[in-house]
Amino acid sequence: MPGALVQALQAHVGDFTMAAKLQRSDVRSRIALFLLVILSTFSPLAFSQTQPTPSSVEPLSVGFVYVSPIFEAGWTQQHDQGRRALEAALGNKLKTRFVADVSEGSDAERVIRDLAMTGSRLIITTSFGYMEPTLKVAAQFPQVKFIHVSGYKQSPNVATVNARYYEGRYLAGIVAGKSTKTNTLGYVAAFPIPEVLQGINAFTLGARSVNPAVQVRVIWTQTWTDPAKEREAAKTLIGQGADVLTHHTATTAVAQTAEEQGVRFIAYTSDMSKFAPKAQLLAVTHHWGDYYIQAARQILAGTWQSTNTWGGLKTGMVKLSAWNADVNRSLVAQVDLISQQMMAGTLHPFTGPIKDNNGKLQWEKSAMPDPIIEKMNYLVEGIVGRLQQ
Repeated sequence: MPGALVQALQAHVGDFTMAAKLQRSDVRSRIALFLLVILSTFSPLAFSQTQPTPSSVEPLSVGFVYVSPIFEAGWTQQHDQGRRALEAALGNKLKTRFVADVSEGSDAERVIRDLAMTGSRLIITTSFGYMEPTLKVAAQFPQVKFIHVSGYKQSPNVATVNARYYEGRYLAGIVAGKSTKTNTLGYVAAFPIPEVLQGINAFTLGARSVNPAVQVRVIWTQTWTDPAKEREAAKTLIGQGADVLTHHTATTAVAQTAEEQGVRFIAYTSDMSKFAPKAQLLAVTHHWGDYYIQAARQILAGTWQSTNTWGGLKTGMVKLSAWNADVNRSLVAQVDLISQQMMAGTLHPFTGPIKDNNGKLQWEKSAMPDPIIEKMNYLVEGIVGRLQQ
């Protein structure tokens, strides 16, 4: 019984006892009065004003799946920055959780399903190899919304998002082409999927646009996260004459190797100057917070729909940052001008004619359209390497 009710009853019990000594009519009047007081005091309205009312809206539960541990820099760290930006923007309207270092395949499917079964209403899977597991679990939980990063398959409750990394890569290639003294650039890459091939090809085209003598050497690690393999690949490329390195892998191993070996380096996904203060020329960085915030707000408002989003320099998903102070200011200005042209649509990294590194013409028209870019499966002229090693 609520404490306030007990106090009220005690306050009236004396009156009730005295009423028993009065005439019968008086007693009835007293009882009627007593009941009126009690009912008015503890009506539903009065009770609701004195008791805390639990919120009828549960916070949106958002689950993230990461392909690597959260390092101090790199792909996963950038997505985790996006998660924290989401928390900061929406506060108690949502809660987030993440599972890191999840291998692609059956392990990913288990983790995604567990997030769905334990209350996540939005699940964000952040690696290309999570595409099929995401679709499989999504079919089993149609009420849950899913976002797959870097994939190309959608369903009514699975959206896809990717960035035009190749735009930043083209600009970085210009810097590398102007900075090399050996005309040999090194590229440590994980897997020959379209996203990675777009980056390697754009980097090469950018470099050769300012230095046609440049060659780009590629070594595949066949894994996103293996510092030892990345370090070994970087050393091999340096041994082959590369004096500017870049990478499409998840750790800072290439940055550290470049710093140790005295060559230059272009960071990818996040600023790695902490690990290569002398080596790093600049960083091509990724930014996911704005997209995650928009998606969460749409779910809360009931307006979310499955879409395919492909952002880039214009939307702020891709940026150039952390320039080394020793990079020539005229080169920085040149890159900024080309960046502006790219955002305005007057310059496109993949403008024909484009040949592969076997001499076959792959694109002869002007600007390559998105559906062709998304299926890129070759290395352009100027690259020393094969799709599989």
